[in-house]
Amino acid sequence: MSKKPVPYPIPDEIDEPVKQFNELDASLTYSYASYLNWLFPERVELIAGKIFKMSPAPSSVHQQITGNIYRRLGNFLEKQPCKVFISPFDVRFPKESKDDKDVYTVLQPDICVICDRNKIDIRGCIGAPDLVVEVLSPGNSKMELLNKYRVYEEFGVKEYWIVSQSDQNVLIYTLNEDSKFQPSKIFTLSETITSSVLPGFELALDDVFEEM
Repeated sequence: MSKKPVPYPIPDEIDEPVKQFNELDASLTYSYASYLNWLFPERVELIAGKIFKMSPAPSSVHQQITGNIYRRLGNFLEKQPCKVFISPFDVRFPKESKDDKDVYTVLQPDICVICDRNKIDIRGCIGAPDLVVEVLSPGNSKMELLNKYRVYEEFGVKEYWIVSQSDQNVLIYTLNEDSKFQPSKIFTLSETITSSVLPGFELALDDVFEEM
């Protein structure tokens, strides 16, 4: 009987600890099982098994904007079923099996809101959050943004906010009935945004970009 072909060219040893980022082979495809054994300080994400090195530590402006949004979401969600998390926080996106060796996409959104408590475990989130917020930095590449957009849309993130610190605006993508992202208008200073995922939540952009 012939063996079933392996869908990805995976490393021969996925359980060996890796202490240096340059020990990884970018031509290979890695799973979450491999990811758990990476001991180097660099932060990375996996998209379809391919390694994406994250930008250096976020700037103080990035941190301030992220903190402003996280704090207001946290205050709104206090004593509610949905929970908000801030990076670093691993979100795994399984296609079929949830086994570590079968998960090939792991991202660390700046902020995510999860309303299904069954998706939250000791290591982060397994499955799509309901809402994801990414705060752009000068180091974000167009390819990085496109790849994340595709992941969030494919796996069913209901709402995806892209926050631009340089332009001080927010663009919201909402998943429509065809499971495709529908963009909002661009929200700017003096405007207030709401969320289809979190009825009753309002966020004034002047508060997000205060002291910028």
